Amino acid sequence: MKNIFIYIVLLWSGFAFAQNEQLAQYYYDKGDFEKAKVSYEELLNSAPSNTQYFLRTIDCYQQLQQFQVAEKAILDRYSKYKQGVFLVELGYNYQLQKNESKARNYYDQAIEKIKVNPNDVYGIGNSFEKKVLLEYALKAYQTAMQMQPNYNFNFQIGMLYGQLGKTDEMIDLLLNESYRNPQNANLIQTQLSRFMNGETDNTAFKDAMRKALILKTQKDQDVFWNHYLSWFYVQQKEFGKAFIQEKAIYKREPESLSSIINLSQFAMNEDDDETASEILNFILQNTKDQDLLIQSNAYLMQIKIDKAQEKDYPAIDAELQQLLTTYGTTPFTLSLQLIKAHFAAFNLKNPEEGIAIVKHALELNLNDYQQADAKMELGDILLLQEKFNQALIYYSQIQLDLKNDVMAHEASLKAAKTSYYKTDFEWALKQFKELKSANTQLIANDALEYFLLINDNTVADSTQTALKQFAKADFLIYQNKKQEAITQFQNILKTFKGQEIEAVTMLRLGKIYESLKDYNSALSQYQQIIDHHGDGIYVDEALFFSAEIYSDELHDIEKAKPLYEKVIFNHQDSIYFVDARKKYRELRGDKNL
Repeated sequence: MKNIFIYIVLLWSGFAFAQNEQLAQYYYDKGDFEKAKVSYEELLNSAPSNTQYFLRTIDCYQQLQQFQVAEKAILDRYSKYKQGVFLVELGYNYQLQKNESKARNYYDQAIEKIKVNPNDVYGIGNSFEKKVLLEYALKAYQTAMQMQPNYNFNFQIGMLYGQLGKTDEMIDLLLNESYRNPQNANLIQTQLSRFMNGETDNTAFKDAMRKALILKTQKDQDVFWNHYLSWFYVQQKEFGKAFIQEKAIYKREPESLSSIINLSQFAMNEDDDETASEILNFILQNTKDQDLLIQSNAYLMQIKIDKAQEKDYPAIDAELQQLLTTYGTTPFTLSLQLIKAHFAAFNLKNPEEGIAIVKHALELNLNDYQQADAKMELGDILLLQEKFNQALIYYSQIQLDLKNDVMAHEASLKAAKTSYYKTDFEWALKQFKELKSANTQLIANDALEYFLLINDNTVADSTQTALKQFAKADFLIYQNKKQEAITQFQNILKTFKGQEIEAVTMLRLGKIYESLKDYNSALSQYQQIIDHHGDGIYVDEALFFSAEIYSDELHDIEKAKPLYEKVIFNHQDSIYFVDARKKYRELRGDKNL
């Protein structure tokens, strides 16, 4: 019984101690340093050897300009523990009082400490870094490496060079460190990416990186540098240049295509279809692996379908059939079978053929994920046929079979859209609300868009009359009936002129016109949003989409630049902000972005 009592007391003491720590942190974060000081002093009395509590107490003294109190406490601590980190604290205490000479004296003493005991560099170097005393931090790490040549602080020194603006020294040191210690390469590349893709304009840094890497590949024949240069080009989304490096690597090390396969995925994810097709064709020419042949052909066919016009359909259908004849109808060719099913249903307007292909596939010995892929396609085709409830059954099966998986979230999104197309807005709204917090950003963004659409237009019109007409038009887009969708959206603009639904209707029309390459009509719709709904939630999209048309399709740089600029300066919370900034810099003439 006594032991239980002791345990309860200890448990309660630990809980109270944790609460006191949270309270001290709360006061500190709030800037109430008087109360924070009292709380940290109490914590320090309870745990006198706790360095974190001590340093926070000193920080509170300094924030309250109680420099003499701080100095006495630091000196007492130093005389007890003899740790060099407290010399840095003493120096900083004098720096805050504008006494630079005394501050430097203590900083120099801390460096001397490292000469006597190089292990002290860990605390001293970190303390200098925290106080943004970068030159002293650099000196600390360099001194330790001079005293102990087996110590390696190249990463820390490289990062300090970067913060000090010594770009060339940083790049040279970190690249050499990557080569000597490849186990550190990923960490170094992560930090280099931060410098390349930071908030500020880092054109000079990227230019220096590029030059340094090209020089390495020219001087040293080790493929390590080709890999590094390929990585650099991928960061810049210059996949064609990365592919040149990967081909050079493959010629010397033809054992694996894995890096080239990964590069094809990067290119496809960024919609660089031209480079992706080039890479996929290279893979087809250089492999006998059947799985890889099938997957590469599947990706190529999807790229062709996405770009195809109706006159191309017969040739594509024949090519798909030829591929299935060559590789057979097996679980390994499921991707090709589903592409053919989708193409039959949505492009050739033959949903029954599509359903037959998928149902035949489901009779094969498929694993759980393959079954989910097939059921997703079957649900999509049934939805195309307006068989809403049957489509929902298949989406629901995927949700149950693969709980918490990305595919389950995708099925949930499609189920929510199905409810929306059915004009069951109450149920759809609940589903979209849940999906707003999905782990996959694309699903979360999509869900948020539909949530706002339904919510805003229900508040504006409790009868949801306009929203029902809008959902019908959206469903026509899904069915690939673009001309009918245009007519429906135009009717909405006439019937509900000036109402909440107007701006998003113009946005939808703009995107349809874009897909039909009618860029002037698309620009007209976007301009109306900019002119008449400038304070709405769709103006950033109208600006960005207009800029993209002028830049990529009409090649009118002077009209594109101010539109990107408006996204950058007026819509910093837009999901298009990063892309707008990058494209604006490109048009402005910045190099190596």
